[in-house]
Amino acid sequence: MTLTKNDISGLYTAIVTPFTEDKSVDHKALAALVTRQLAAGATGIVPIGGTGEYPALSRQERKDIVKTCVEAAGDAPVIPGVLSTGFLDAVEAGKDFEAVGAAGVMTVTPYYAAGTQDGMREYFANYRNEIGVPVLLYEIPRRTTVATKAETIQAMAEDGSIIGMKCSNYDMPEFIKTMKLAGDKMAILSGEEPLFATHVTMGAKGGVLASANIYPEIWIEIFNLAREGKLNEALKLQTKLDCAIDAIYRETNPGPLKKYMEMAGQPVGDVRLPLQSPSRDTMAALKSAFDVTSLANVA
Repeated sequence: MTLTKNDISGLYTAIVTPFTEDKSVDHKALAALVTRQLAAGATGIVPIGGTGEYPALSRQERKDIVKTCVEAAGDAPVIPGVLSTGFLDAVEAGKDFEAVGAAGVMTVTPYYAAGTQDGMREYFANYRNEIGVPVLLYEIPRRTTVATKAETIQAMAEDGSIIGMKCSNYDMPEFIKTMKLAGDKMAILSGEEPLFATHVTMGAKGGVLASANIYPEIWIEIFNLAREGKLNEALKLQTKLDCAIDAIYRETNPGPLKKYMEMAGQPVGDVRLPLQSPSRDTMAALKSAFDVTSLANVA
């Protein structure tokens, strides 16, 4: 069954890529991570985005990772990230992931050679025509330096190029405008933990969150409160995770997140270059955050 905008709701965990001691992909740990997330109530899995270290993986590794996730996920949707800088590379990746059973792809805005708004609209129209699975736009301007305007997103949804988007953007006025123009035409997902409850209360259908690798249950609880309009309750619950979120994002994701997972009894190995293990100060912040969060009885 083809994934549609109406199918997209709830928590989609942006999972890490586990590595062994020699930094090869640990497929056994990867499958276990997928199983754990879905058992906790996650709707779907988003592998090999930024959290999954897409740039550090080979083409074959990416394809094999998605295959493992699809096999472990059963009927749950697997929507891998596509972070390629060029159109042909992105198409190649999309076709690879389609071949191993991905339900869709979450494709980042083209960057480095950044296009105009019209250029991005045409890019995604052509991209959707090249691959056989639905596409979600991945917008993260702080990484790409490319921001997609609400009017462009609306046009992309009306073109049939995208069925949804992950919004990793702190520009709230633009988010509100996007909800007004495109919220009924596509599924908008939050990609920012601090704004997750607010985004959902304003109409987002769910979120793609990295910290859900550790705390999927509480994020699902926050989601349920927020979609019922209980924003104050959702934010109050979210404060239990504030220390952890601050520590996890002190350095480039997913280095600190992987160390935090190890502290939580979920060893997933280290990161690949150019990322490195967290600094001593960040390790201290992670340990402190873990202790505080554990005392708050966060499952």
